[in-house]
Amino acid sequence: MNSLKAELQNQIPKLQNEIKQLLNEKGDRTISEVTVSQAYSGMRGIKAFVCDTSSVSPEKGLIIRGIPLLDITHILPEEVFFLLLTGRLPNDEETRDLKDEFSSHLIVPDYVWNLLKEMPDDSHPMTMFNTGILAMQGESVFRKRYDEGMPKSEYWEAILEDGIRLLAKLPALGAGIYRMRFQKGDRIDPDPNKDWAGNFVHMVGLEDDNGDFHKLMQLYFMLHCDHEGGNVSAFASHTVASALSDPYYSVTAGLNGLAGPLHGLANQECLKFVLSVRDEFKGLPSENELKEYCWSRLNNGRVIPGYGHAVLRCPDPRFSAFIKFGQDHIKNDDVFGIVDLLFKVVPGVLKEHGKAKNPWPNVDAASGSLLYYYGLKEFNFYTVLFSISRTMGMISQMVWERALGIPITRPKSITTDWIKSNT
Repeated sequence: MNSLKAELQNQIPKLQNEIKQLLNEKGDRTISEVTVSQAYSGMRGIKAFVCDTSSVSPEKGLIIRGIPLLDITHILPEEVFFLLLTGRLPNDEETRDLKDEFSSHLIVPDYVWNLLKEMPDDSHPMTMFNTGILAMQGESVFRKRYDEGMPKSEYWEAILEDGIRLLAKLPALGAGIYRMRFQKGDRIDPDPNKDWAGNFVHMVGLEDDNGDFHKLMQLYFMLHCDHEGGNVSAFASHTVASALSDPYYSVTAGLNGLAGPLHGLANQECLKFVLSVRDEFKGLPSENELKEYCWSRLNNGRVIPGYGHAVLRCPDPRFSAFIKFGQDHIKNDDVFGIVDLLFKVVPGVLKEHGKAKNPWPNVDAASGSLLYYYGLKEFNFYTVLFSISRTMGMISQMVWERALGIPITRPKSITTDWIKSNT
């Protein structure tokens, strides 16, 4: 972490000065207006705070530190974490340094496993995952140093240290929960010689003779790393962290939001739909059969899971990366074949139907089918994988928010009577 910390120590004063100048010159300028409709509709589209780690363009999808996602699908999760924090890709030495830092914090404490063993056998994996993270809150460096009276200028350093220690443990925590919850046998110890994604594959215990599952998880963890600051999980963690709650509290808050069916839980709903198509046609349907099936579903007032996005007005580049991976690595599989065929059929159907603002697929339309192919077939575990990855974005945002001294989040609410009287 020495090289990462040194890079941030170099960058932080520069951005602090830049923001100070922006506030002096442009602090009174308006960047957004709020309509009554937006106030009642989840604050959709309101520009209200700053997130520099990534942005989502309706026309291009996810852009990480100015780089379109599809330009960096080849990089490791460790490299994307460095990029989220610093705005540039690490060199080989910096990547090794970060890997070594992760490797020194791999072990999940025994008390966490003892706690999880006491939970009901039918506990949701996300409940177990969040419980495990929250149980480790006593390990927080930030909490200890804050209680000792550390200066505000060092807050970000303690957040970064907490973040690295937590991130390092998440593959082991997730894999251990998988084996425990689904009765896959004893936990498998992490291997300090493996990369972040490789360790997860090793510890989950699924066969990966040719290394393709490892490649998929590298891609999966990289693609889900961040999605600007306004989505439910990012904003929840941002809000909680703004109260100077440590990363264990703040990440858990975000992941509780991620567990909702309108956010991170959507991937398993998409796979359920794909499997229902397979079961309906006893395999891979023809293009015309699938088109008729989709029309029947829409005419009955149901949606096509995996299609549409709150922001995007183009195919989700994360979907594009997944579909390319499947086309390159998966042959003669009905489940992935249906995902591929849906992409050919559904946008045209939705355009003709006319009610969908965005007829294009989102990331959830493809991710589950790939996991399913490689043997990870327990749907309700998928959001845990999403969580392992998305924590990188949450931590990166927290580091910079504390470095820049962003104050507690406290928007002003109004009443319905106020709207009646003042608009």
